[in-house]
Amino acid sequence: MNIFNILFSSLIFSFILFHSNALNVTHDSRSIIIDGNHRIILSGSIHYPRSTAPMWPDLIRKAKEGGLDAVETYVFWNAHEPAHRQYDFSGNLDLIRFLKTIQDQGLYAILRIGPYTCAEWNYGGFPIWLHNIPGVSLRTKNDVFMNEMKNFTTLIVDMVKKEKLFASQGGNIILAQVENEYGNVMEPYGDDGKSYINWCAQMADSLDIGVPWIMCQQAAPPKPMLETCNGWYCDEYKPKDPNTPKMWTENWTGWFKSWGGADPLRTAEDLSYSVARFFQKGGTLQNYYMYHGGTNFGRTSGGPYITTTYDYNAPLDEYGNLNQPKWGHLKQLHDVLHSIEYTLTNGDVRNEKLSNLVMATIYQTKEKSSCFLSNTNTKTDANVNFGGINYFVPAWSISILPDCREEAYNTAKVSAQTSSMVKKLNKAEDEPRSLKWTWRPELIESTSIQGRGDVSVNKIVDQKDMANDASDYLWYMTSIDVAKDDPMLNGTVTLRVNDTGHVLHAFFNGEYIGSQWSKYGDSNVTYVFERNIKLSPGKNLISLLSVTLGFKNYGPMFDLVGAGITSPIELVLSKNVIKDLSSNKWTYKVGLNGISNKFFNTNCASKSSSKWVSDPIPVDRNFTWYKTTFKAPLGNKPVVVDLLGLGKGMAWVNGHSLGRYWPSYIADKNLCKTETCDYRGRYSDSKCVSKCGEPTQRWYHVPRSFLKDGENTLVLFEEFGGNPSYVQFQTVEIGSICINTHEGKEVKLSCQDRPISKIKFASFGSPQGVCGSFDKSEYDSEVDVLSILEKECVGKESCSFKITEDKFGKPSCEIKKLAVEAVCKDFTF
Repeated sequence: MNIFNILFSSLIFSFILFHSNALNVTHDSRSIIIDGNHRIILSGSIHYPRSTAPMWPDLIRKAKEGGLDAVETYVFWNAHEPAHRQYDFSGNLDLIRFLKTIQDQGLYAILRIGPYTCAEWNYGGFPIWLHNIPGVSLRTKNDVFMNEMKNFTTLIVDMVKKEKLFASQGGNIILAQVENEYGNVMEPYGDDGKSYINWCAQMADSLDIGVPWIMCQQAAPPKPMLETCNGWYCDEYKPKDPNTPKMWTENWTGWFKSWGGADPLRTAEDLSYSVARFFQKGGTLQNYYMYHGGTNFGRTSGGPYITTTYDYNAPLDEYGNLNQPKWGHLKQLHDVLHSIEYTLTNGDVRNEKLSNLVMATIYQTKEKSSCFLSNTNTKTDANVNFGGINYFVPAWSISILPDCREEAYNTAKVSAQTSSMVKKLNKAEDEPRSLKWTWRPELIESTSIQGRGDVSVNKIVDQKDMANDASDYLWYMTSIDVAKDDPMLNGTVTLRVNDTGHVLHAFFNGEYIGSQWSKYGDSNVTYVFERNIKLSPGKNLISLLSVTLGFKNYGPMFDLVGAGITSPIELVLSKNVIKDLSSNKWTYKVGLNGISNKFFNTNCASKSSSKWVSDPIPVDRNFTWYKTTFKAPLGNKPVVVDLLGLGKGMAWVNGHSLGRYWPSYIADKNLCKTETCDYRGRYSDSKCVSKCGEPTQRWYHVPRSFLKDGENTLVLFEEFGGNPSYVQFQTVEIGSICINTHEGKEVKLSCQDRPISKIKFASFGSPQGVCGSFDKSEYDSEVDVLSILEKECVGKESCSFKITEDKFGKPSCEIKKLAVEAVCKDFTF
């Protein structure tokens, strides 16, 4: 499913050596060794198609600043080979450019070719044409499939070899992956599955890339493949082969969002705990999935029902901003881990039990010792004595002592700043308060009224087979001739349609009769649509518009899961009078008129501008196109468009697809719990969720590279009906920043490229509350802390200081915490 990594070592049980003019790469069971130096590798996943090429240098620079050694990425087969033997490596799909951008920043790369990816990506990264090849069976012993997989994998390897990007050639790619999480689904494939995974190993090894191949979630893979772990925690994971390094390819930094789902949050405390615990217990390589999630532009999201945002609560948010405190808290952890890298990879290891579920792990060389103190209790804090020194280790936390004496880091003690991100209105010159719209209808008469299509067959066809993933939309149309004496004319008839869980719009004799879709969390993602209709003597036309939201991407035989409408489709008069229409002559038409004719393309739109109408602008009208122009917000902050008030559809800026939108889909109120989010204890995707009862997704990323100077065009296709008058372009930036941490910490307040304009709150002692709602306590220091920080910080982009009694006074209690909230200057252009 997902991506990112770290590495360690001591005694070399076995190794693989890669000869290179530039560097030697070896690895053993506790480290990767580069140029003779034992290394731990901290990595993070960044998927190049989920961001734009102009964003790549900044994202990778921030990853490096955050303390990463490597960037991991999938390679998406359906993106690069959208049609059989037709390849695309242009623009945001320029894999080589992405890998070289990583190299330019001095980072290693981990290349997960797959080519099955999962990744909440449409159809798991497989192209739909692959499914439609005669005789093919995916991810099993099947010559048709294996030939295509080998062709694509070889294509990628040859491209990378040509640019000399493997470490064995002096490049920066230190690991490559073939297949992905097959071990999770292998059993149902039986012996053919075992044969297939053996073939994968042989095929990959034959490509002679000179660096190790890995298979994640594949226990005891065929030699010479190396297995890795995926999950929220991998500290207890042990490779089946004791000579294999303990590698973690996917440490899930949060979770993805589904339409109707709440906002996931994995706290900085728990994420850092999982990383520290992994290295305490002999980890070698750890990769964050995701380090930057990005956006599901176009129709790339899979699942189905995955939102357009793929923020993933990652250390770098969807727009590329630092997600604080997560990014900063992890950076501090990475710095400490790198400082003890030699001891971790070369030292002897022993454990010492200190008290209930509190353990010391000592790594010792001749030169020095480094220690971890872990408290795996989920509620009970610990005061322990270790080496004659007393330490406070909070529940569900790990302290790292680089010299086994002084605590340099604790996973539960967050000293990194918290940044509150805000949306601000477009301040482009002369931009009107509200956008001026034109509109035009989606012409559906030929399908809903006349039943005209492109293909006719006497059965119900799977949408994947018929549409070939060329569009979300597929029309299913049939007619029924009713005799004057047919008993169905004498009562109410119900049209009953079985659907696979995406959206269905139904028309009868040209009249819209309703829509339906499956609800969030439905395990089978199917439903039955039923509406009463009144038949007429003679010809009656049923027109059904099926809408997909990405195809299934995970599970055994996921490729065989149906999409669109399934049999039976029936007319029901009573229990005993049912007419099955499944074997009728059904006519099919792929797509919609406006999409086929590219209403969203600014060049095409200008040619037919006379067909766009200015007044009146209809609201709550389904199957409607809207168009407006706007000026790009000034400055360089990330841009979003607020689509609150709209129903469901797709959006384009200057012809670039922003993806699917669905702000009318409200997150289930029952998903959020009333108790405060507690980082202690094992994380799951249902823990610490928020924003229930709100639109699943209201804001949609508009990359700056999509915009141009002067006039820009926004085009919306509204499927359900909504009001475009509420649409606004805004920027995303830091509104306020906070610190809330203990004495002795060196802290930094930063508004990044804007000055601090105000210190809103500051107190030292035992201040209460959280960022945005701090309050003093009666025990706080009487020193005017706010005035001190005003002098040091206001007017500067950042300020750093150490929290001490000498600076901020003596509180009248044992607690000595500093809480600060500062406001970042709001630039007015």
